[in-house]
Amino acid sequence: MSTITTLFTRDHRRADEDFAAVEAALLTGPLASALDAWETLEAELQHHFLTEEEALFPAFETATGMSGGPTEAMRLEHTQMRELFAPLAAAIEAGETESVRDLLETLLVMLQQHNMKEENVLYPLCDQALAAAQREAITRRLAATSS
Repeated sequence: MSTITTLFTRDHRRADEDFAAVEAALLTGPLASALDAWETLEAELQHHFLTEEEALFPAFETATGMSGGPTEAMRLEHTQMRELFAPLAAAIEAGETESVRDLLETLLVMLQQHNMKEENVLYPLCDQALAAAQREAITRRLAATSS
């Protein structure tokens, strides 16, 4: 049986690959390719964030009685990252290369720090706190549109 840690970390690596595809498209392709790559990454991140916010975090909070701790911090970080999504798409569409690079660098740093906290702290706590059936239902939801 796969764990929250294993499957959600795998989803992080898939997003890393999509992030690299955005960077590669910006260097080599037309803006339309970069925008397509960005839209793929954004959809992946949104799905991941929503799965955490709507399924994983509430299940963890219910199981532990902890609602103001790590899940609150992760939700705040999701909000901060989402605030970069529209400006990033607009900068890509406008061909503002320097702005795109700055926004991508900011998002990358935020994602790396965020993912480390989840992978090393929150996900293992979820694996300990949640029943097997809960973990399976949550990981099925994550896999529903991730591929």
